[in-house]
Amino acid sequence: MEHAHVIDDVAEVLATEDEIAARVAELAARIEADYAGRDLLLVGVLNGAATVTVDLARALHRHVEITWMGITSYGAGQGGSGAVRLRKDIDVDVAGRDILIVDTVIDTGLTAAWLMTNLRARGPASLEFFGLFRKPGAQNANIRYVGFDVPSGVVVGYGLDYQGRYRNLRCCALLAPHVYERPSAGVVSGAQPVGGALAE
Repeated sequence: MEHAHVIDDVAEVLATEDEIAARVAELAARIEADYAGRDLLLVGVLNGAATVTVDLARALHRHVEITWMGITSYGAGQGGSGAVRLRKDIDVDVAGRDILIVDTVIDTGLTAAWLMTNLRARGPASLEFFGLFRKPGAQNANIRYVGFDVPSGVVVGYGLDYQGRYRNLRCCALLAPHVYERPSAGVVSGAQPVGGALAE
């Protein structure tokens, strides 16, 4: 889906499809150098990071293994996540492996910290984090590979959704407030909207 198809729902395009592809390629080159001669395992965070995980893997000029981890973050409003629940665990043994967690948006860094703690307890050889979009509240999070710094707000597109929509938007955009502030949006007052765009 192109920006033009939902132009009335978008307040600002944060990164175009071409800009995202170029940045993912740049980060892939860094990862190539950092993990030269090492057996890298990508852990994609479902559902939002499915797109970027696959695109990152395709940008690498080497064999790479991919596994998936599904989590749910709970929190109030846009302030971030306060609790994390594991919905789908990885299906490989990570002991002694070089692990790179891949996520799309980092809001407060609390979910990233939870993932790092959870996987570090399993004895990997190394553990790092890739976040394509980083919000202001996550500036101090331990994210080794960052694609873009983006403003606070509801970020959609390139795998990120709001109420199950916009994942297939090719760019990354800031959703217009009138979309999520209207009563018909189906969000209980004070609750975090469904999807990974608000609290990661």
